Formats: sequence, structure tokens, C-alpha cells
Amino acid sequence: MVPDVSTGSDTRGLIRYLFGKGRREEHIDPHIVAAWDMAGAPDPGRDPSATFSMLAKRLDHHVDLRTRELGTKPPKHVWHCPVRTAPGDRYLSDAEWAEAARRVVAAAGIAPEGDAKACRWIAVRHADDHIHILATTVRADGRRPRTNRDGWRAQKECRQIEADYGLRRLRSGDLTAPKTPTGAERAKAERQGQEVTAREWLRERAYAVAAAVQSTDDYFTVLTSLGIQVRPRISARTGEVDGYSLAAPGDTVFFGGSKLAPDLSYKRLAERLPSQKIADRPQPAADPADPWRRTESAVRAAHTVLETGDAATAQGHLDAFADTLHNLARVTPDGPHRAELQVAAQAFNRARHSAIRADHQAATELRQAAKELVYAPDIPGGVAIALVFTALHLARAAAQWHEQRGHEQQAAAAEEAFRHLQEGYRQAAERALADLAQRVPRPQTAQRFEATVRQALPDHSDRIITDPAWPALATTLAMAESAGHNARRLLAEVAARRELDTAERPAEVLNWRITAQPNKRAQAAQKRSAFRGTSSMSLAPQLPAAVVNTRPEERGRHR
Repeated sequence: MVPDVSTGSDTRGLIRYLFGKGRREEHIDPHIVAAWDMAGAPDPGRDPSATFSMLAKRLDHHVDLRTRELGTKPPKHVWHCPVRTAPGDRYLSDAEWAEAARRVVAAAGIAPEGDAKACRWIAVRHADDHIHILATTVRADGRRPRTNRDGWRAQKECRQIEADYGLRRLRSGDLTAPKTPTGAERAKAERQGQEVTAREWLRERAYAVAAAVQSTDDYFTVLTSLGIQVRPRISARTGEVDGYSLAAPGDTVFFGGSKLAPDLSYKRLAERLPSQKIADRPQPAADPADPWRRTESAVRAAHTVLETGDAATAQGHLDAFADTLHNLARVTPDGPHRAELQVAAQAFNRARHSAIRADHQAATELRQAAKELVYAPDIPGGVAIALVFTALHLARAAAQWHEQRGHEQQAAAAEEAFRHLQEGYRQAAERALADLAQRVPRPQTAQRFEATVRQALPDHSDRIITDPAWPALATTLAMAESAGHNARRLLAEVAARRELDTAERPAEVLNWRITAQPNKRAQAAQKRSAFRGTSSMSLAPQLPAAVVNTRPEERGRHR
């Protein structure tokens, strides 16, 4: 059962909508199921003599008295709260909806139980699955009701109503979720043939761009390059930008950053995207796999932070991890694998923030490593899969972290992201592991590696060698030796990163841990080159094409 509180100033206008046919003639049999006084609330849906103006006048009675007393109408005096059951729930009777409405207005502070001077309100039903509660927020004693955190309190009461009525139990929020699209926005999207509303479309692009860029200036530049209309807000006091709003290409409706999502406000963005000089941009790596390895290492470190760090530090790493998922999806080639990563990144947007204020500075290493992915000159397949493998474990840990703190919606979002990362990993890893298994070293070398595993990891050796991924691991060990590693030392090192007891496929786990290790011979060559005075060229100041370019159908979907 979902309540959605909003406020306005036109009582009669809202009544006209509630008792009308609807924007698509979807309103059926509109009528009042509950009110502050059923005898005193004329019902235009059932009483032919009742009019919209008559009902509005009754509801506005205390508002009009206060207006005459003050000489001006109280602002935002209309309180509106649709309450909808979840898909698949049984349809409630009028009597059940009436009781639910009385409980919601009492919980929200509109009409506390037993308060004879409470606000006037009505509950209108014009569909099987929901009602609309309309109230005027001036009490009989002239005071305004105490509606602080009214949405949260209404939501909490709805959780109890679900239990009492045997309805589907939805997850409680903490007032940090992005604002849901209005009915008008959804209707507009349907008319335009769009699957999502302009608000949702803008939100996803804003998150993806913010994940890739280095500064707020770059953020606005890239959004503009995508055809999105950007309207900065200049402070009259400082003369500097202190806010912004966005509109889809060709649209006339602008949404402020905070209206897209709380952490997309200019203030929150500035915390994550401080102004930086061109010289601070990522430099090209000598080894194309280096940015991927640094990101994988930072994601592993974030996993440790969730287990041992304080809440603010952990929340900062979750926010940076969300950026990592967006950039990982961006630089992955087209295909089912990439599609799963994109959905995972979108799902994790809800898990990236909560009521806990994030320490973004603590997660600088992960955030900067993730941004380097966008500038990476190549996509080394094995290292990329190793990063996805590490990321899916962090997503599962994020779900558990949120669940332990009662963040139900964030935990569910992180779990959804985990499932998509898991599927994306499966699609990418099956082929890679099969290819490694086909290149298994000769029998003498494989036997030597078996002995090495038994020496380095005696407690896990039997499970590792009997794992279906063992041939792939043997190939990876051979490649690691060619890159300058000592196999025994390497196995002990990567096994010590995290316990293997709970791993269903220990050989597969070790394979990707080893894959993410740097090439020692390449590192030595790079050091010799640096000693001779050779340096890499600076990255061009423009943003990478991976950030600017989107598919044509995405750029023009709202034109």
C-alpha cells in the first residue's frame, strides 16, 4: 500500500479532477467513501444536487475564515494523498478503504483521532485499487496541523494496514528515495510512446554522466552534448552557480537536480565533483589493464570497509561503487553482458544513499579509480571479468549492510543489482573459462601446479583441484609465471585476501583474483623506462568519447 503526499492551493480544481472522467477516462464511479463528516460532505458522485463548488466551499470553510482574519489565504492549504494497493492485492471494499483513510489522516497529523477541531478531509474512490485523500490544512481553531514528516508517518501506518488487511507487505523507505513520477508525467510518456517518464530518463543520464566526469563544469558540458537542456541557477549573493535544472531534448518541463534525486542536487554533486585542473585528469596507463586492476583493488577495499569501517565511510564507498557500476557498464562492449551491467547500475542507484550522511573523501580512491575506466585505452577481457566478479560480491555485501541497518528499500535494490551482476558475470565468464580450459598446459606442468596448490593451500587443495574451473586456473597460473610471478607465493597471497571456506568454486575465485594481479615483467619494464626519463603524454583535455556518445535512439527519444 503506497501513500504519496503532495500539497497545492486549488481545492475545487482537485475535486474536479477526482470526480471527473480522468485524463484517459479511467475514473469509474467516483464517490466519497469517508470524510470528516459524511453528513456534511456533499458527494457529487452520488448526489445529483451536489456540485464541485458546494463541496469545495465546505472543505474550505476554515480556510476562508482564516483568510478573512489575516487578509491573505494560507499558502499550500490543500493536502493530497493518493493511497494505492500493490499489484496483485485483493480489492478492498468501500468500508475497508474508509477505515484505511481514517487511519492515514490520523497518522499524518491531518485529523488525529478524537480531535474535534481537526482539519476537514474527504476520501474519494474512483478505481478498484486506490483512493485519493483530500484535506484542507486549516483547523477549526485557525491553526495549521502538525504535518512534519507526514509522508513518512503515512507510509508507516500503511505498513500496519497491510498487515491488518492481509495485503502484500511493501518495504518501508527513509525519505531518501527519488520522487516518483506523477500521473501526469506517466500519461505524457505514454502519449509520446516512451517507456519511462522524462524525470526518470534524465535521472539515469545525470547519474551516468556524474560518474564519469571530473568536475561540475564537465558535468554540465557533457549533459549539453547529449542534447539535454541545462539551466544553471546563479546566486544573487555570490554570483556563482548554486543550483541547476534539466529538461529532456525538445521538452519544456525542467526538473531541478534535487527533484531528480536527493544526491543529484548541486550541493551534493559539488561534494563529489570538486573543481579540478586539466592536469589532475587521469593519465594514460602503460599497461591498458592497469585502470581495471586499480578499480578491482579499490572495490575489494570497499568490501573490507563495509565489514570494519564506520557508517559514514561505508556509505561513501557505496556511493562511489554506484559510479563504478555506471562506468563499468559504459565501457563494456554491446551485448547481453553489457545490458545486465546497465540494469545493475540503474538498480544500485537506490542503494547508493540513505539517511546516513556519506563521507565522500574517504572513498576518493575508489571514485577516482572508477573514473579511470572511462579513459582506459583498451578493454582487457580477463581483467574486466575479474572486476565484475569482485563487484557482484560487493553488491551482495551492500545488501547485507543495508539490511542490518533496516534500510529495506536500499537492501532490495542492492540485491537486485547483485542478481544482474551475477547474470552478467555468468554470460561473460563461461566463454572465458572455457577458452582458458582449452589452453591447459601440458600434463607435466599441470601436475607441478597441483603440487604447488597442495603446498600453498593444503586446507583447500582437494576442493580446488576437483573444481570444474581447475583447468582454467592451471592455464592462468602458467600465464602468471610467464608474467614474472612465483606460483606458490601468488596463490598464498590471493588466497589470503578473503576466506575460501564459503566459496562454492574456489578454483574459479582464485582464477579471477590472479587475473587481477599486475604483470611483474611489464612493471619492471615501465620502471626502467621511467629511470631513463621517458614519460607518458598527458591525456587530451577533452572528455572521452565514451562519455559523450550515446546511441542515436537514446539521444532522440524525447526530441
